[in-house]
Amino acid sequence: MEKTWLKQYPQGVPANIDVEQYPSLVALLDASFARFAALPAYRFMGKAFTFAQVDEASRALAAYLQSLGLAKGDRVAIMMPNVPQYPVAVAAILRAGYVVVNVNPLYTPRELEHQLKDSGSKAIVIVENFAHVLQKVLAAVPTKHVIVTALGDMLGFPKRLIVNTVVRKVKKMVPAFQLPGAVEFNQALARGAGMAFTPARVGLDDIAVLQYTGGTTGVSKGAVLLHRQLVANILQAEAWYQPALKKIPAGEQIVTVCALPLYHIFGFNTNMMLGMRMGGCNILVANPRDLPSVFKELAGVKFHSFPAVNTLFNAMAHHPGFASVDWSHLVISVGGGMAVQSATAKLWLEKTGCPIVEGYGLSETSPSATCNPVDSIAYSGNIGLPMPNTDLTLLDDDGNEVPVGSPGEICIRGPQVMAGYWQRADETAKVMTADGFFRSGDIGVVDERGYFKIVDRKKDMILVSGFNVYPNEVEDVVTQMPGVLECAAVGVPDAKAGEAVKLVIVRSNPAITEADVRKYCESQLTGYKRPKVVEFRTELPKTPVGKILRRELRDKAPGKA
Repeated sequence: MEKTWLKQYPQGVPANIDVEQYPSLVALLDASFARFAALPAYRFMGKAFTFAQVDEASRALAAYLQSLGLAKGDRVAIMMPNVPQYPVAVAAILRAGYVVVNVNPLYTPRELEHQLKDSGSKAIVIVENFAHVLQKVLAAVPTKHVIVTALGDMLGFPKRLIVNTVVRKVKKMVPAFQLPGAVEFNQALARGAGMAFTPARVGLDDIAVLQYTGGTTGVSKGAVLLHRQLVANILQAEAWYQPALKKIPAGEQIVTVCALPLYHIFGFNTNMMLGMRMGGCNILVANPRDLPSVFKELAGVKFHSFPAVNTLFNAMAHHPGFASVDWSHLVISVGGGMAVQSATAKLWLEKTGCPIVEGYGLSETSPSATCNPVDSIAYSGNIGLPMPNTDLTLLDDDGNEVPVGSPGEICIRGPQVMAGYWQRADETAKVMTADGFFRSGDIGVVDERGYFKIVDRKKDMILVSGFNVYPNEVEDVVTQMPGVLECAAVGVPDAKAGEAVKLVIVRSNPAITEADVRKYCESQLTGYKRPKVVEFRTELPKTPVGKILRRELRDKAPGKA
């Protein structure tokens, strides 16, 4: 496919960048620790942590991990929400020569057992709130070294004591657990501070992270991300952000709201690692679902960047606490992880004056593959242009490129594309083409300018009497109906048409009826795209990142049409 998209690049964004500026991700971290030592790297519960403090703490933890006798390349899991211990643990694991395994802290014992076994994780750093889950599987997994932390452990005295007491005794958020031999996080830091740390010799082709995919297409698989791929994507994102960054006054540190979970690749690279590279400060939000706490954390703080998913943008913009925050310094709102809906984008722009710039990527692409120009003045409805150094093409089921305007599977080639799935050569072969393109499983179209748009995932497509119905289109239309907060469309079995569209709606106005929805859809959607089944619920099932789980709506409520 001809790179027509390059003509659309904003001024100052290069078509290609040197993605090998650092010999490893560790070298990037070391350079930033030295260059930005005095600046705050993170803020959490009102306390700032400088780059120098993260440097010192991660060095101590790295020395402690090395004292356990782990070998270079061994996997170390992290199971925590967004707390300062997370970036400290990541830096420690990488600097010691090990591999980070990001674990969703809300996993069930079954899911945790699978990931620890599959990755072969020898050690884990876990927050005490979820230690009871680990206890249930510890005998069955190869994880023999456990470091346990409490939410407030890095806040210093007396705040540490107050926060940890409230979490344990008042909110009762820490179920009882027994993990004999486990070491407390602060104890590990204290021990490591008195030990010799040997900087690991790692290169661009060493594994940095095993990033497990959500398992929406089957068994959860570990995307193998090398130092090379993560460094490339950090530098690609930095280059892409330049037009927006120029709006920040010279000499002012970029401050980013980190409400995306760091265990998710979007938050890991777009918040934590990009922040490290740029010398930025991330405001860590431990629980983005607790909106009053989020607004309290942001009150009185000047921030410039806010990457998030549609559900969070939507929930915040509708919340009465929104007005308590100063949004006037916001220069970039990046939407990813799921489709940004036009109704959400419109409201966000009205309330902040900063349009949501939608991007697109996957765990397998570290994650960013495309993004809309950050100097956009309005929401576009598409996923934008390929990033620097990145090729995109659209292929049909036979592997042939489709013409402009025709739907095909989005396939990505670039320095950010994973090395493969961990110990699954068969699964890797299914998604990689002979010429190095990664098959995303998403169906897209491209226009003559080179802008790509997702029409849906292959597996989510609904086939109604031979016609393809893409749930994203139905959802985008219905969310623009007054009184609809959010919705999801899925296919259900239908005796006549094979499949029919089922629409599950969460109302912001309880007075809306099924008849209202049907009348609205009649005016907006052609016959076969209209829902045959309409259901109202108080909430939609979602992943911790905020993606709507259409699979659960199908599995739990077949609701034959």
